[in-house]
Parts: sequence; C-alpha cells; structure tokens
Amino acid sequence: MDYIDRINPISKAITTYLDELLNKDYQIPTFQRNVVWQEDNVKKLWDSIYKFYPLGSILIWKTDLKLQNHRNVGGHIIADDNLSKSEFKYILDGQQRTTSLLTSLYGGKIEGKESFIPTLYVDLTIQSEDETDDESYKKRFLFWNEIDDKKGEYKANTGKIKKFNEGLIVKLIDVKRKYNIIEKYLCEQEDYKDYDHPIRNQLRKIEEIFKNYRLSFIELRNIQVSQVCQVFERINQEGKPLSIFDIMVAKTYRVGDSEKNIQEFYLRKIIDEFRETNNSLHLTLLDDLDYLQILAVLINRNIKEAGVYNITDTNLNKIKTNHIESVWDEGKKAILKTFDFFENYLYVKGPQLIPYRYFYLSIAAYFYRNNSPNYDFLKEYYWFNSFHNDDLLSNTTQLFTQHLTFLESERNKQPFEFGRFLIDRNKLRNSSYSSKGRLSRAILSLYANQEPKDWKYSDRKVMVDNFFLSTDRPNLHHIFPTDYLVHNPGTNKFNGNSLMNIAYLTQLTNLEISNKNPLEYLKEYDNNNFEKTISTHLLPLDILQWARLEEMPENSLDLFIEERTNIIIEKLKEKVPSAVFDVIDTKQVTED
Repeated sequence: MDYIDRINPISKAITTYLDELLNKDYQIPTFQRNVVWQEDNVKKLWDSIYKFYPLGSILIWKTDLKLQNHRNVGGHIIADDNLSKSEFKYILDGQQRTTSLLTSLYGGKIEGKESFIPTLYVDLTIQSEDETDDESYKKRFLFWNEIDDKKGEYKANTGKIKKFNEGLIVKLIDVKRKYNIIEKYLCEQEDYKDYDHPIRNQLRKIEEIFKNYRLSFIELRNIQVSQVCQVFERINQEGKPLSIFDIMVAKTYRVGDSEKNIQEFYLRKIIDEFRETNNSLHLTLLDDLDYLQILAVLINRNIKEAGVYNITDTNLNKIKTNHIESVWDEGKKAILKTFDFFENYLYVKGPQLIPYRYFYLSIAAYFYRNNSPNYDFLKEYYWFNSFHNDDLLSNTTQLFTQHLTFLESERNKQPFEFGRFLIDRNKLRNSSYSSKGRLSRAILSLYANQEPKDWKYSDRKVMVDNFFLSTDRPNLHHIFPTDYLVHNPGTNKFNGNSLMNIAYLTQLTNLEISNKNPLEYLKEYDNNNFEKTISTHLLPLDILQWARLEEMPENSLDLFIEERTNIIIEKLKEKVPSAVFDVIDTKQVTED
C-alpha cells in the first residue's frame, strides 16, 4: 500500500476556506450530525482566533466517491447536484466550526432560529484586561440583537447603538472588506488621530486575524470506506460512531428530477418507511446494518455482475443504487415473509430470541421470489442450526458456502440432508441466561415456541416478547426459586440458574410466587387443566406429583433438570425428524 500523500497537513486563511466552500469546492456528507449552533460558542470560537489560539484541524476526505451531501450550511448553498468532478472533498470533522465561521462572517439562517441574524460584530472599544482575560470576548463580539435598541425602546442597548453609529462597532467581515474605509473614518475623528490609539490598535489586531491566522486542515486520500468509519469514530467529538450504513445512504443517494422522470432514491427513507408497514418487532428492532446485509445477500445471489461477494464493509461499499432498486420490491416481500415465519410459525416475536442474526439473511434469501416455500423444512433448518452442539452460523464463510447453498438446494427441489444432529446433554443442563448467547436464545425460543400458558390464568398465553423489550436481564421465573435453594440446598449439584429451571410467567403470577417452596405454590395452581398448562412449558410432571404428595427428594432440582433436559431433547427429535440424532454427555465422559 502506498502511504505517500495519504495524510497531507495544510493551512488556509479563514476567508479563503469559506470562499472555497461557497464556491462548492467542499461537501458535507449527510452522515454528519446536525449542528448545534449556540451564540456563546461562536463568540468563544472567535475569541480563540482573536488570541491566535489553534482551533484544531478540519479533517477532509478526498475521494472519487460521490455521496449524498447537505445542500446548504447555515442557509448558504454549497452543493451543486449537476456538478461532475473526478475528486470530491468531504468535511469529516469541522462542520460545527465551519458553520460558525461562515454564518458569523456572511450571515445566513440558523435552523430553529429563523428570525435570528447570525452576523457577528466587533466592538473596537473593548480592551483585554490582562493576558488571561477570559470574559471580555462576551462584550467584544456582538450579534445584532445585542446592539439594536429598537429605536430607543430597548434602553440596555442604547450605549452600543451609539458606538455602532459612531463607527466603533463594526461588522467583523467589514474589517477585511472595508479596512481602509474604517481606518480613514477613525483618522478623521479628533479623538482617534493618534496612530497608537487603543481603538486603532484593536482594529489592526482584527485585521491581522484575516491576514495571518491560518486554519489547519488534514487531508486524507487513498483510504477505504471502512477506514473512514474508524477515523470518523475516533475523531468525532460527540462520540457517535459512523457506520457503513451512513456511508451507503450518502453514496447511493440520487436526486429526483420530475422533468427527466428520475425518481429520488434515499436508502434511509425507504428502510424507515418499510419499518412503518406493520407492528412487527423484527421490523422495528432490527438495526440498519441488518437490512443492508440482507440486501447484500439478495444482490449477491441475484445480480452476479454486482461484485458483492460478502457482507463485509468492503463488499457493502460495492452496492450501487441500481442494485438495491433491482431487488427491493421482491426483497421487501421476502423480508416480511421471514418475519412472518419467526412470529407466526415459530412464535418467536422479536429478534431478542433469534440465536443467529444471520438467520435473517439466509431465510430472506430462501423466500426471495420463492412461490412455494417449504415451511416444515424451514422449521427443521431453524431448530437444527440453533441447537446443534457446534456453532454452524457464526461467520460469513458458513453463511455463503453452507447455508445459502443448502437452502437453495431445497428450494430447487434437489436432494438435501441435515446430517448428524449433535447435542451435548451437559450443555443443556448447564445453560444459563445470556442476552447474546446462542444456546440461551435457542432454549428460550423453544420455550416461546410452545406458546406457554400462565399458571394462574391458564386460558391466557404469556406475552413472551415483553420479557426482552426493556431490560438485558428479564424477570424469568425460577421454578425452584434462587432464594429457596440457598436456604434448602439439599444434595443438589446442578445450578439453580440453569435455563432448565426457567419458565415464562406473567409478572403478576411471578410476584405471587416469589421465593416460595415449589411444593407450596404449585398446589395453589393445581386444577383439572394444570397438567396440560405446565406441558406448554416443557416441564416434567414429577414436580407436580411431589407437590401433591407434599414431599420431594433431597436432589429434587437435579432430578428435575435431568428430566427436563430429556423432554427438550425429545421435543427436538419431533421438530427435526430428518436429522440423525447423536446425543452425547460430556459430564458423564468427564466423570468416567
């Protein structure tokens, strides 16, 4: 890699930079955040310049990529949609300073302050008290609302409007444009004829700013989009990372032209509008990158010349507007069918319980232009890969070389095999809750798939998705409560926090149970339908028999976990009949 000229530090005078900006030499990409324009911050900026303090470098990215950009800065048009260039200069860091400098010198409009005049004035009569003076800038630099006395109505500004009329408060930009006129006027006044008069010294000092103060720039060239994201994240003062999606929104943007019958294309808009189509949690909770990667997979499988070979940032950067347009209409249908599959076939209502986020990509590709999807096959595919002892969908290599090819085989009515379904009984026993753990999500999605009923109100389904919306640690019910086990450990060896000891219950029922002995609280709910109710939780009936007998073994938790593990394995055999099951027990092997 050639690093020559990769980083090029330069400097420019303030007005030179702003003139180039107004000449449309620089662009501000839309992934830049909105400017928070505050009067005091603008004054502080100019106070730093007045004292010849450095402002920090403005970061410029030079590239041949044409990105969507902000059309104006502070009301000034800086973008030309018809502009054709071989190289573009994008401001990566410095939008806030640029907006402040531009509007304070050339006026304009501030969003949210439409009636405010942002042009800055300088009071030549204000002297610094000492070298460390940090307050006089508030009086030295003024906006018009601090000068205008409203024709005598606003008495607080009477003194300042008088100085303005006497030529002692002037527009900041006029010191550059009309220095000779201002200087001549002062010379003609008896009070200011002395060359070394403090007011004339002040005027010369301001002029020195425009002559000699230099803004620092760092120009970046020959860097990739993924590297731009990293650079932006590290230097961005607000700490908000730039994503590849932000870049692609800007890169794929197309301006509409009704006369030429050209439709606007704005990726963020079409994704946001798609999210609003219905109330699916998958639609609303999937992030922008998920949608972009789904599009990448659809483009990969259906537009061979696109050159999008993976879902990495480098490959996402190769996506073009026409690629998205080619797959979007059918892609929307495929994505909705994917969400419908999770919600209404598997009863998994939100992405919090999907073991692999890559399922969205592979299953959407399966549904794309597929008029006869095999839902029984798709269910087997989901449970097989979710519970298999090996991580089968944790990287992009597996996604492209195995899963997409496997799903296409069934779609094309070709022979397929799920093969060996390896399950470690010990991993199930010792599984614990993890918001990102693959097996944890798989087990909890299996529980949700049973559409569990509440124990107290057995005709009521538990709203499983509610458990995962507001917290990383959902209030899942321990069948053998944790506090109960602390005081009644018995001879149990297994961990009470195992997911084998977890059930979905409504918050009201969970609070009623609290830390009670299972023998006590189960009797309160035992009725003619209770055996059927607890079967929706994949619970062994042993615990109910113990409650009826009012006695349970010293190792009741261990027996319960062991039996529930068996029930889950048997349930998986029902759900994946095409697979060859191979159940191992690493605990037993270790003990032997």
